[in-house]
Amino acid sequence: MPRIGAKMTFLRRRDALLFVLLAVAIALPPYCGTYYTRFATQIAIYGMAALSVDLLLGYGGLITFGQAALFGVGAYAAGMLTVYGLTDALVTWPLAVLVSMLFALAIGALSLRTRGFQFIMVTLAFAQMVYYFAQSLRNWGGDDGFTLPQRDSLGLISLGDHTTFYYVVLALLVLIVLLANRIVRSEFGMVIRGIRDNERRAAAVGFPPYPYKLAIFVIAGGIAGLAGALMANHAKFVSPATMSWQLSGELLAMVILGSANSLIGSIVGAAFFLAFRDVLSDFTEHWMLFFGPLLVARVLLVKDGIWGMLVRATGADKVGAPRVDFPEALEHAADSKPGAAK
Repeated sequence: MPRIGAKMTFLRRRDALLFVLLAVAIALPPYCGTYYTRFATQIAIYGMAALSVDLLLGYGGLITFGQAALFGVGAYAAGMLTVYGLTDALVTWPLAVLVSMLFALAIGALSLRTRGFQFIMVTLAFAQMVYYFAQSLRNWGGDDGFTLPQRDSLGLISLGDHTTFYYVVLALLVLIVLLANRIVRSEFGMVIRGIRDNERRAAAVGFPPYPYKLAIFVIAGGIAGLAGALMANHAKFVSPATMSWQLSGELLAMVILGSANSLIGSIVGAAFFLAFRDVLSDFTEHWMLFFGPLLVARVLLVKDGIWGMLVRATGADKVGAPRVDFPEALEHAADSKPGAAK
């Protein structure tokens, strides 16, 4: 009973921290100008993209340098549809997600047959192929990209207003976090984490790693594609830069800063990274010289990232999804799976 009471206390503290962060995000536009509203929108979009990386890195153990390609595919798909006159977000954004998931399926079907360093290099190679293909689209501006005539509309709601668009993006981010949380806490999520820890043991109890890894790769690709579609509408501009390997590296840095294996941590990491870049770039164009040592210090000194520091500061460090005890987790999942190996 004391342990249950302590756990409930920690849970309330963590929920309170999440509530405060969400309340700040909701209250931001009325008290801040257009610049900070647009900046917060950018944080939410990149936070969504970083969350898709966290699903692969933190929960699947997959280090990818190709996520920016899927982000860019979503941006190009949404941008092209808007230029052609299809401006209903209820149609354009799901189509952008679908196209990104198809690209993720094609890339993942081949790249997931490799492991470790080979997987990193194969995803990077696919990302570069998509990047140079976008550069070759001369009718769409080539390396210079193209502009969107307007933002999409959400039914009868115009998204031309920065505040309205911000709240739509924030709502989508909350929905994506809830969906991702549901995924990682499900039996499917347990299997993904089990595969991350030991693929051979997962296969031995009846869970072939390849289809599960492919499924999470496609899901993450869809989330990245949605973020890309939102960024295309936010900037009203799309270029091959949205597919560069540098962006993939920045998304990985956001996850590492915030805390891998923590959905909220990736969003916090995105906020810190963008704020750090925005402030330092006002003083020097070589801001990465300061960011590099900071990232090294985070890896060496702060084991659970910025989000872990915030959680510990509120006394909620014992809350959240318990670390999976791999054999028990897979055995529990195997028992509920019809026809699983005994």
